[in-house]
Amino acid sequence: MGSSTPSSIFEHAEFIPPDAIFDVTRRFLGDSYPNKVNLGQGTYRDEKGQPWVLPSVRMAKTELGECGHEYLPIAGLKSFRDAAVKLAFKGTKAFDEERVSATIAELSEVSLTGMQIASCQSLSGTGALLLAGLALKRANAGITKVFITEPTWSNHALLFSSLGFEVKTIPYYKDGAFDFESYIAGLREADSSSAVVLHACAHNPTGCDPTREQWKDIARLVQERGIFPIFDSAYLGFNSGSVDEDAWAIRYFVEDLKLEASVCLSFAKSMGLYGERVGLVSYVTQTAATARAMSSILENVQRATISNPPAYGARIAAAVLGTPAIAEQWAKDLVAMSSRIKAMRHRLYDELFKLQTPGSWVHLIKQTGMFGYTGISPAQVAYLESE
Repeated sequence: MGSSTPSSIFEHAEFIPPDAIFDVTRRFLGDSYPNKVNLGQGTYRDEKGQPWVLPSVRMAKTELGECGHEYLPIAGLKSFRDAAVKLAFKGTKAFDEERVSATIAELSEVSLTGMQIASCQSLSGTGALLLAGLALKRANAGITKVFITEPTWSNHALLFSSLGFEVKTIPYYKDGAFDFESYIAGLREADSSSAVVLHACAHNPTGCDPTREQWKDIARLVQERGIFPIFDSAYLGFNSGSVDEDAWAIRYFVEDLKLEASVCLSFAKSMGLYGERVGLVSYVTQTAATARAMSSILENVQRATISNPPAYGARIAAAVLGTPAIAEQWAKDLVAMSSRIKAMRHRLYDELFKLQTPGSWVHLIKQTGMFGYTGISPAQVAYLESE
């Protein structure tokens, strides 16, 4: 009797092409050219192209010494959550009232009014966005559509569509700059059944951010249309060297316009904790009761996904944010990284100008943050990679 290969339950599975960003890194690792540069995942490198462990992080690790390995609570390390919330919302009424409500959390009969904050530790920025989307679903918020910029970080569309949201795009970039008019026109298509993902600063991948006046116009439209804002905040402090400067849009929405919002933080870039996956998701709500409800929902969706978050990176971040001497060093580290990125942009621009490269390259020094659009074509990219 002849043998035959048994059928597989996976015979209808279709191959999914690799993630484009990670595939750049794969090609980089496989290239033997000695002067290659990795333009894949966004990670800060020193002048020798090596990973840089921040002095503040080194100080925090020394401060921590030997750590236990017990589980964290579902919502994560409280000292980290408190410090991260303060970082994002310092100076807002929402933060002040969140501090008050935290001292009476056990008193279920107490009812406070005013903006409140629910928070949960996450697996960096991706995990924060995931929990934000899951919580919107679980809260029965009536949000069915998520608007993202075109272009944007490649994971935005994949993540929210995987959660069952209808993902819509808004034009964002044109001729080396933020296309404000097209963006506003696209945002007008959103309504109260919509959420919009807003890059708090250092737009990924264009490096083009709205001005403060443009942010005010965006915020007013979000308010008028009843759109729910989700801030993807992966670069607070890393962009300008100042957390307060980079968090301006968040605080304007929450403090000046009293808007409910979700703010998703990552400390991968700003502390160089890429592999530790340290993040936070927060919901700013109108009342203490709704904040408590959203806290319970965040814990529920966390439990359903990873159960509880990892501890070591959160302890490092908590030590950096919560120890005055280390926080002072971190502020210097942020200036060092952001200043060097700006200097590298100018060096690239100066060299292109010196070589009399055709076209205008001024957009390279107008863009900010870790990412930017050079404007070169796919054919030119292929040529550079093949040389």
